[in-house]
Amino acid sequence: MSTTTEIRRSLAGTWQLDPVHSSIGFEIPYLSGTFKGQFREADARLVVTDSEATLNGTAKVESVDVKDENLSAHLQSPDFFDAERHPELLFSAQDIDLADETVSADGVLTIKGVTKPVQVTGTLTAPMVDAFGRERIGLVLSTTVDRHDFGVSWNTPLPTGEPAVGDEVTILAELYFLRAAE
Repeated sequence: MSTTTEIRRSLAGTWQLDPVHSSIGFEIPYLSGTFKGQFREADARLVVTDSEATLNGTAKVESVDVKDENLSAHLQSPDFFDAERHPELLFSAQDIDLADETVSADGVLTIKGVTKPVQVTGTLTAPMVDAFGRERIGLVLSTTVDRHDFGVSWNTPLPTGEPAVGDEVTILAELYFLRAAE
């Protein structure tokens, strides 16, 4: 088993997001199933030293994609993310706990101009060199938040009186990083 210090040493440096292979999405209960979407434009940077690992990332609200142009437009409206006034979602974690292949961190998430603490958990892949000689790692993270905490409260009642959209949103980030040139 590797210690957190050994893992940090093997990852020491700056890692830049590979946006082509990464995805940031969300899932929320909707009607009798799960509604899913993703943000096509995102950026993140992971910095690892012997003593800490930090992650900072953004996702552009205007890039939200839910496979329906009209619905994507509604999600950008003030009813949901309010892209005009709040063009980005932000995430920051200042001390990521790396233990073998598992990851956890307390961070802050900003949606619609509201910043709240969140805990993320996930997995980390060991560094590997791709076919082009670039060193890569993968970081998969998730958290669940109450959308009302971030001012995202739009809903519509069903004939039974129940809401069509659930409150708990799971945010999923599959992040692939390339070691930045130093």
